[in-house]
Amino acid sequence: MEFLKPMDIEKRSFEIIETMLDGRKFNELESPIIKRVIHTSADFDYADNLEFSPNVVQIAIDAIKNGCTIITDTKMAFSGINKTLLTKLHCDVKCYIDDEYVVKEAKQRGITRSAVSMEKAALDSGTKIFAIGNAPTALIKLYELVQEKRIAPALVIGVPVGFVNVIESKELFKTCGVPYIIANGRKGGSNIAAAIVNAVIYMTVGER
Repeated sequence: MEFLKPMDIEKRSFEIIETMLDGRKFNELESPIIKRVIHTSADFDYADNLEFSPNVVQIAIDAIKNGCTIITDTKMAFSGINKTLLTKLHCDVKCYIDDEYVVKEAKQRGITRSAVSMEKAALDSGTKIFAIGNAPTALIKLYELVQEKRIAPALVIGVPVGFVNVIESKELFKTCGVPYIIANGRKGGSNIAAAIVNAVIYMTVGER
């Protein structure tokens, strides 16, 4: 067994992915995202179930180039995002799931912290990208906030995973007019949300 350096392992992994895709072609800007998600999950279903609204990848790149805040619904997604490169790009990443106000408010109202954390994020100024990898309630709350004109995200990465209201939340969000990258069906996860954000970051700095 050959032991490879970390960068060589990643390079070899992407070569294997390319081979296993058997010549399939994707939109030039969407392709690096699809392949990084497959690299993260070893799940080739993402070649078909990732859905991109028109021009969303360029919108994401422009938002990061101009300095934006990325909001995640979990600490896991927060941890998985490349903060070193984000800082160099004058961007920030936040997660309010453990915020004292969020915890207290969610308990008082009997709703999820994920939903309340979206309300708190809506109070932030500046351009925002939302990366939702776990909670369909966060995606539903974002839909409501958009409808109420309390928030106007640059785009939303909607890849919550699970069985309760997951598909419904994704389909609902598609109707609100905000640019999106969504994993259709029940699949997704915080690691997938982070992988999509990182793919856009790497594209922004020219490291496809």
